[in-house]
Amino acid sequence: MVAAEDAGRQSDIAGKLGVEPGMVVQELGWDTDVDEAVRDAVEERAGDDLLDEDAVDVVDLVLMWWREGDGDLVDALVDAGGPLAESGVIWVLTPRTGRPGHVEPSEIAEAAPTAGLSQTSNVSVGETWAGARLVAPKAAKSRR
Repeated sequence: MVAAEDAGRQSDIAGKLGVEPGMVVQELGWDTDVDEAVRDAVEERAGDDLLDEDAVDVVDLVLMWWREGDGDLVDALVDAGGPLAESGVIWVLTPRTGRPGHVEPSEIAEAAPTAGLSQTSNVSVGETWAGARLVAPKAAKSRR
């Protein structure tokens, strides 16, 4: 019974992130502190393993685990956007308030437009991580 409840909760996580079957998902910033339940849920919903930072495929969704001290967020977002499909999404996953490595939401809000992205929503992802959804602005897409 517990396994079924866990599976349902994992599916909800992938749903919150907008993961659909067949999506190509790249993961950046993996470390031992990431939420494995989030990773498992995304892989299960997408139907394939997550691609790592060395992948050269066009991707539909990027999961970027980001912590205070990981470097320049603008540069990381620009790099993450390189292989992103036109309608792709970048999820910046950061430790929640009070956790080691917490990133202020204002830092993401300031970095996104500089990297050519718009922040559209925020979600709680598991017990220890929060996510900010970033996309290319619609105006930029229509100019392509």
